[in-house]
Amino acid sequence: MAFKICVLGSGSSGNCIYIESNTTKILIDAGLSFKQICLRLESIDVDINDIEAVCFTHEHHDHYQGLKTMLKKTDIKPYANTGTASGIDARLSAIEIPWNIFTTGSKFAIGEITIHPFQVCHDAYEPVGYILTTNEIKVGIVTDMGIITELVKDHLKDCHTLILEANHDPELLVNSARPWSLKQRISGSQGHLSNTQTCELLKAISSEKLQHLFLAHLSSDCNCPEIAETTIQKTLDGLNHQHVNIHVTQQKETTKFVSIIDVDIISIKN
Repeated sequence: MAFKICVLGSGSSGNCIYIESNTTKILIDAGLSFKQICLRLESIDVDINDIEAVCFTHEHHDHYQGLKTMLKKTDIKPYANTGTASGIDARLSAIEIPWNIFTTGSKFAIGEITIHPFQVCHDAYEPVGYILTTNEIKVGIVTDMGIITELVKDHLKDCHTLILEANHDPELLVNSARPWSLKQRISGSQGHLSNTQTCELLKAISSEKLQHLFLAHLSSDCNCPEIAETTIQKTLDGLNHQHVNIHVTQQKETTKFVSIIDVDIISIKN
């Protein structure tokens, strides 16, 4: 049994994550254009028509913009909770979306992948993070979250791979030319995690089991890959977790294709 993971793109303009097990292929969010989703899947030798489902974290445009065309051209099944489905329905009112509705906090399965959605704090109707499991492998995903709750910590413990938001550097955000109201939103409890907050989360959840850490949703003007990676690496070094591989996601290109064979054997395919 294995997981393979590739972040197809992440940032304020679009987010999409590809995950497969031995027999099941899914997406988390479809925030890139449908064309870009197809092209980036092709770059890792995956056919869009082999994707079984897409699970949405919330209803913001950078997480669903490829859905309309996807529904027209494929048989991919959309999954969301009631709040997210309602929010996307309101924005795509011209089409009827055949939702598969799940309940936040309750596990469900797509093929051989078990998915556990959990509540996070973000300025959306009913935003969630996800825990994905197959056999002994556990993957945690949180890409939009303003504060770290005990619930989030409990769910993300003992993961073998994490995809976590590291949206901004606090100093760069404060000194940016963005309006003060936007700065408040980003740094507020319903906004986005800073590099520093992501470090605090890692201190609470990182373990010897953690092998891969994807840093997601980096701001284009209030963060940079070097600052994010250096900040996070320093925290992992302080935890004596130098074994963790850091992958900084990009808006315009995919990450490396990470294959998790089992809890002890990890390989990376470029």
